[in-house]
Amino acid sequence: MIQRDDILSMEYLKKTEFTGCHKGMRYRLEKAEGEDGETKLKCTVWPEPFNFFMTPEDKKESDFFFFGEDGVVDAVAWMNDRLFQEKEKWEHASDRWDNYE
Repeated sequence: MIQRDDILSMEYLKKTEFTGCHKGMRYRLEKAEGEDGETKLKCTVWPEPFNFFMTPEDKKESDFFFFGEDGVVDAVAWMNDRLFQEKEKWEHASDRWDNYE
């Protein structure tokens, strides 16, 4: 389970993106502009083994949250939900070192 303490501070997120991984799921949190033009926290998850830039877009799942401490807490809850809802997907993610098929 991902904990809030696993994610760096809001001061860090204001400057750059934060990436991590947990049990086959990689994740990235970053400052982004939402559809309404407001600053949002974008959270993206994808299966191992590849990094954000080498992973095909169709393998990534993203959602937007309030850009603040409450948004980080909500993003962590969303990531944990993804972990439990798609458990088998993450458990076998590291088996794909050659390709994503």
